[in-house]
Amino acid sequence: MEEIKIYCENTGKYDKVPMGSTLKELSDRICPSINAKCGSGMPVLAALVDRKLVSLDYKVINPHNVEFIGYDHPDGRRTYIRSLCFVLQNVIREMYPDKVLAIDYSLPSGLYCEIRELAPMEDGRPHVYFVTDDELEKIEAKMREMVEADLQYGKTMMSIDECEKLFGANHQTEKVNLLKTLGRYHYNVYFLDGHADTFYGPLAPSTGCLKTFNLAGFNDGFCLQYPMDGDYDKVLPMKRQSKLATALKGHSDWCSIMGVRGVGSLNNKVLSGEIIDLINLSEALHERKYADIADQIYERRGSVKIVFIAGPSSSGKTSTSKRLALQCRILGLNPKVIELDNYFVDREFTPRDENGEYDFECLGAMDLKLLGQQLNDLLAGKEVEIPRFDFKEGRKFFEGNMMQLHEKDILIMEGIHALNPAMIPDVDSSKVFRVYASALTSLSIDENNNISTSDNRMLRRMIRDNRARGINPENTIAMWQSVRRGENRNIFPFQENADAVFNSAHIFELPVLKYYAEPLLRRISPSSPAYTEAKRMLKFLDYIVALTPAEIAAIPPTSILREFIDGQTL
Repeated sequence: MEEIKIYCENTGKYDKVPMGSTLKELSDRICPSINAKCGSGMPVLAALVDRKLVSLDYKVINPHNVEFIGYDHPDGRRTYIRSLCFVLQNVIREMYPDKVLAIDYSLPSGLYCEIRELAPMEDGRPHVYFVTDDELEKIEAKMREMVEADLQYGKTMMSIDECEKLFGANHQTEKVNLLKTLGRYHYNVYFLDGHADTFYGPLAPSTGCLKTFNLAGFNDGFCLQYPMDGDYDKVLPMKRQSKLATALKGHSDWCSIMGVRGVGSLNNKVLSGEIIDLINLSEALHERKYADIADQIYERRGSVKIVFIAGPSSSGKTSTSKRLALQCRILGLNPKVIELDNYFVDREFTPRDENGEYDFECLGAMDLKLLGQQLNDLLAGKEVEIPRFDFKEGRKFFEGNMMQLHEKDILIMEGIHALNPAMIPDVDSSKVFRVYASALTSLSIDENNNISTSDNRMLRRMIRDNRARGINPENTIAMWQSVRRGENRNIFPFQENADAVFNSAHIFELPVLKYYAEPLLRRISPSSPAYTEAKRMLKFLDYIVALTPAEIAAIPPTSILREFIDGQTL
């Protein structure tokens, strides 16, 4: 039998395998588990073949570079989570055949799931079946039985007509809607223990890989917890962040009221010419939210003089601060804006990270003493000289920019540490109103495939970086994991300190982002380290129908999306 030469990135060695061998056969022989030496540790979940993500049933018929990946790789984590979702889906189908599972959106502790009745409520919102603690224990026990049985995942190609009948019988109307808009004749369908479903990426070889998970009751549904990034044997800690969860749930319900429960419904709105109406409704919702937050600030005008706005990268914090300022002006307040970036310490005093590089995102990179002193002076009615930080020179300059707060003045400041009480420990907290802004998309691909809020924000940033800063998409992708680590350290732990949460996600934005991001991603070469991620994002965008330039022109110049795609007049 002819042999194929394979280079394994994990072992750093070439190996010869019979033509037609599967990657599972190869990994069992030379790399049974993932660690630095491929000797022991977490199981192999999938592989990168010439930097393309594939499942372990991939058959080798040509020479390749192969890297086997486990849970310590972002695509390994996604593979694990998809595979675990299929196990959960199977159990729910068996226990509740007259209901449907919806894996709705990401929480800090895992995925928020609901078991829903087939008929929605009168206003279009889903009718949720409340799961008792007893039932949740039984669901988890059945999932563990499937894991212990080490059942294999299978895959086959089916015609779209067959898929529509199959998933229609499973009550997965959003999956059917999506399949109808893809313009394909055939589709890959996964099977597990006699049940079928679709997933937008490879699955693990078998359920025996999925040892670590937990189900925890949460609001009307429950949270599917999976392993921590740094500890494969422990699930994510349970964080009941009620303000964040309320914002996500509110957006999910609003999407349902608008008749957009997934990407398939959204595609239908685009294809039927209804998208401009949806743009107008979504923008009106944002305006209403801005006005509501401004009303809360106005109600506390006797005490509140400072508004802090924080949020992760590409959440639209700049637009949020400007739109909020407009709403405050309507109420008779006089907002003044200071950038927290002007309060960096001089470069020579900037702390360094574990690699010896300047850590501009840590709290110690800010001149907290000067910030606290000036805020207290402003609250006392004194006039202060606001600094300007020169990033090229790496130091502050005082150039006579004087400020004083009068009776109707409020100060608006935006920055990554704005929700951290340690930033201004000596400032009276009753004088401060805190806003958390983030693109908390609750739109899902279909019933059991949610959309990552991180992916949404990365697309926003990629478009803006390329347009306004001359940064190519490869660099945006390369630094995204570092950005995410900074958010996990400096922003997400303080979300619940907010007095108000503003969800900057738009129901119509993915078709807009596709129009701008797809050409940028297609330019990334297969030789680039960013190629794997670019291919994943392109596959995700392939399920979305893009807007036309004429439809994009209907987005108002004050829209938060204009901060990223250009054309904003704020």
